[in-house]
Formats: sequence, structure tokens, C-alpha cells
Amino acid sequence: MKKILLLLAIGLMFAGSVSAQQYYYGPRRVVVVKHRRPVDRHDDFYRVRVGVTGGLNLANTVTGYDNQVNTGTIAGFNAGLFLDVPLIYPLSFEPEVLYSQKGYSASTPDGHFTSRENFIDVPLLAKFHLAPGFNFLIGPQLSFLTNTTNTYSSGFTVTAQNHDNNNNGNNTFVDGVIGVSFDLNQNVELRARYTIDFNQGDGYGDSYVPEYRNQVFQIGLGIKFD
Repeated sequence: MKKILLLLAIGLMFAGSVSAQQYYYGPRRVVVVKHRRPVDRHDDFYRVRVGVTGGLNLANTVTGYDNQVNTGTIAGFNAGLFLDVPLIYPLSFEPEVLYSQKGYSASTPDGHFTSRENFIDVPLLAKFHLAPGFNFLIGPQLSFLTNTTNTYSSGFTVTAQNHDNNNNGNNTFVDGVIGVSFDLNQNVELRARYTIDFNQGDGYGDSYVPEYRNQVFQIGLGIKFD
């Protein structure tokens, strides 16, 4: 019985203490937090951005009628300018102008052959923002051949032939482009793409070069400016 009375006394003392604190300090204020307007994650999307890009090309060919010709990959580079034009989320339009090195190599009984071609590429791409920091790109590309350098090497002898393609062969190509990009931060993106010619080259006057289509794997960086 004494224990029960002691517990009741302690409980009354605690209740009195809480009541006194409320009286002294006043009733506890309920702070109503006014929520700011949620930041729309699309706000940054609706800005036209201009940027520069550059990267590595790994170029090869898809042969035309002569399937007996096996070609190897050569390395080159690409560099240029691009625009990121928002249309309606999650779609934007990305036109570019690039200088791009393409070509291939081949081993023949007479020696090693390398064809290096320089193009002005104009990709016209649809860009889909599929997830934060992840984008998918697809579209056509116009490619304008500026010149070609064919190099023949046999033992210690190397012969290079430069072709100005202004009046020689088919100089304009229509390509298909597919790729992805990853936003490393607000201004820098990592790019990876694959491009292939829809129409075939004709060897540019060289009887030893069969008809073929260029294909290029690209990886690089894009830097956007405000």
C-alpha cells in the first residue's frame, strides 16, 4: 500500500511540474511549416544549351558485294559543336556539326592497306531523357566526304595516295545514328554512339577498293555552356 501511495505521489509531482512549465513558458507553439513550391526537376530541361564535343572514333566497314574482303578497325577522332534544344519533356532536338575521321585497314597478299577518310558529319538527333542523368539518342546523319588518304605498305616501302574527293565518286552519305549519354554533372556528359552509312561508297576511283559502308563506334565527352 505504501508503494502504491509513493508511486501516486511521484506521478502527481511529475504532472504538476509539467503543468508549471506550461504555465511559465506558455503553451507550446505549433510551428506550421509552409512548404515551398516543389522544385520541378524539369525546370533545368527547358533551356537551350550550346556545347563542344570531342572523342575517339573506332572505324571499320561493312563490305558491299565483295564479302571476301575482311577489313580491320582503325582509330581516329571526332570534334565539333552541338545544340540541345528542348521540345517537350522528355524529348529534345540535338543537331551537331562534327569533323570525323573514318576508314579501315586490310591485309592483302601484297601488303597492308589503310584508308583514312575525313568527313564533316551533321547528326540530327532526337534525344530522350529516360531517367535522371541517362539519355537515349537516335536519328539520321548527313556525312560529307572531304578527302581520303590511301596508304599501301609492303615490307619497307610505304606509298600514300591522297584523293581530293570534290569531283571523284559519291561524296555525300546518309547515315543512321544510335547512342546514349550520361550526365556526369550539369555541364559535362559522357557519350557513346554507333553510326553506319545507309548508302555505299564506290572506292573513290580506286579499282582495288570494293564498295562498302562506313561504320563507326564513338566515345567522348560533351561540355555544355549556359
